Amino acid sequence: MLVYVYKSSKKQQTYLYVLQKDNFEDVPKPLMQTFGTPTFVMILALQKRQKLAQVDIDKLTTELNSNGFYLQLPPPDEDLLKAHKQSQIKNKG
Repeated sequence: MLVYVYKSSKKQQTYLYVLQKDNFEDVPKPLMQTFGTPTFVMILALQKRQKLAQVDIDKLTTELNSNGFYLQLPPPDEDLLKAHKQSQIKNKG
């Protein structure tokens, strides 16, 4: 299965995977408005991969087959203050 990957012009680290190049018919219009103008990034051959860096291939394949697209959102921001406080508690105990 070939997958076409596009990055968002409006949202950093946000990617859209579709089954046909430049075909966004299956993507809801409100999502496309939020996503902005898609910028082509790459073609992936999923059958040659066992894993991707930030995407579960099984979830990606399921979403593509059922919805015709997959939206990859950026990882949540790390709460550095919370992490620091937890490390302080561990160091005291």
